[in-house]
Amino acid sequence: MLGDIDPADLGVTNSHDHLFFASKLLPGQELDDPTEAAHELLAFRSAGGRALVQWTPYGLTRRTRELAWMSGEVGVHIVAATGLHRAEHYAPVILSRVVDDLVRVFVADLTEGTQPADLPDEPRTGPRAGLVKVAGAFHTIDSHARLTLTAAAIAHQETGATIAVHLELGTAALEVAELLCEKLDVPPERVILGHLNRNPDPPLQRAIAETGVFLGFDGPSRANHATDGRLFDGLEALVGAGHAGRILLGGDTTTAAARHEPGASYLLTTLAPRLAKLLGGDVVTAMLVANPARAFATSWLK
Repeated sequence: MLGDIDPADLGVTNSHDHLFFASKLLPGQELDDPTEAAHELLAFRSAGGRALVQWTPYGLTRRTRELAWMSGEVGVHIVAATGLHRAEHYAPVILSRVVDDLVRVFVADLTEGTQPADLPDEPRTGPRAGLVKVAGAFHTIDSHARLTLTAAAIAHQETGATIAVHLELGTAALEVAELLCEKLDVPPERVILGHLNRNPDPPLQRAIAETGVFLGFDGPSRANHATDGRLFDGLEALVGAGHAGRILLGGDTTTAAARHEPGASYLLTTLAPRLAKLLGGDVVTAMLVANPARAFATSWLK
């Protein structure tokens, strides 16, 4: 939000979270209060956090100017996303774009910080985005996902930006990796597949890791998903198979209820210490520091 930094300066990173997020799919659970967001970021910093990557894309209340202000005031690096979420989140006017339109939108946001006029909750100019966030569908790649994934791949080719993918309940990971990396020529190390903890299948997770993409384990203590109970076995298996360098950890706070319990700081105050006892402190530190530094590094306008 405050300009380019050396990846080595990113520090302890929450690789997937939301300070602002509002969708018609979650009525009454909006994250849209700047004061509460600033308090959340301060608590994260007090727990040792130094960077937070917000995966909120276009049209879901990113509030990039407030993010920039909070980053400067609190002293935490914030990376914001361009892109589009699943179609269900949006009004038809936003979904009417074709690939070329989306590429122009994504690239302008990544390089200039400009946004289209048809998003009333977005300022026309602001800080630049640092990654492209798009989404798959449940167990498949539907037409909307194929459109946004294709646009994200082209935007990556023009900017070098990392592509972060919401996997619906952690599904269709191999299909998304195949489309992006094999068919659309995105290097695997520039792809992050999120929510793999929501589909706790260790053999499948190892197969995903073998594609070379980064694996996002995010949203701990989500009561409606199989997360913490199976998370440790999955991560232990991945580390044992030599894939520790591909794992990213995040909180994925998307509702007002989740902000208050467990909150973004849970990642550092509770989950990381438990993982350190199981996997070793150096391994967990790499998941929070070295891995994000590589995953989010970008060669602008290469």
